[in-house]
Amino acid sequence: MSRPKVQPPFAPKHLADFPTGTCDVAAHLVETLASWRTATPRVDVNQCTGCLRCYLVCPEGTVSKIENNRVSIDYDFCKGCGICSHECKFDAITMIDGGTA
Repeated sequence: MSRPKVQPPFAPKHLADFPTGTCDVAAHLVETLASWRTATPRVDVNQCTGCLRCYLVCPEGTVSKIENNRVSIDYDFCKGCGICSHECKFDAITMIDGGTA
């Protein structure tokens, strides 16, 4: 998934500067979401079978497919909800206490 680039906050100075529609400045990210995390998912590539269930259930779309249908997690946008770990039937994803990647 191609994510928007993180950009500095936009402060309109005039009414005409306010974004209109969904494809304008309103869609720009001004910060990453990693600071929300209290637990961090870790993928054990030796146990991962490539079923991609975690990819399908991630509400933030932070799980990406890499070679051989293995997965990678974008920790800048992962909120640490644990859904990927809960849904992994092969115990390839575990939640580690702490919000750092």
